[in-house]
Amino acid sequence: MLTGKQKRYLRSQAHHLDAIFQIGKGGLNEQLVRHIGEAIETRELLKVSVLNNCTEEPKELGAELASAAEAELVQVIGRTIILYKESREHKQIELP
Repeated sequence: MLTGKQKRYLRSQAHHLDAIFQIGKGGLNEQLVRHIGEAIETRELLKVSVLNNCTEEPKELGAELASAAEAELVQVIGRTIILYKESREHKQIELP
């Protein structure tokens, strides 16, 4: 679990990032979760965008995605999900 201070720090680090993945009308599937899991292992901090044609709520998708990818949900703001997972091999972010 992340503390409030750590989440605040991660939000500031994610501010300049662009969303790498988009969730559309197909919603979450195993392939998308696998790709996000691989990407978050190398990047540690990741933004995912939820498109307007997606029928599910972004907050619900964020919680599902975080548990499926074994990551921490940092924030869901609007239709953007921010995820964090500490990397084993490519550690770049030092949490306060």
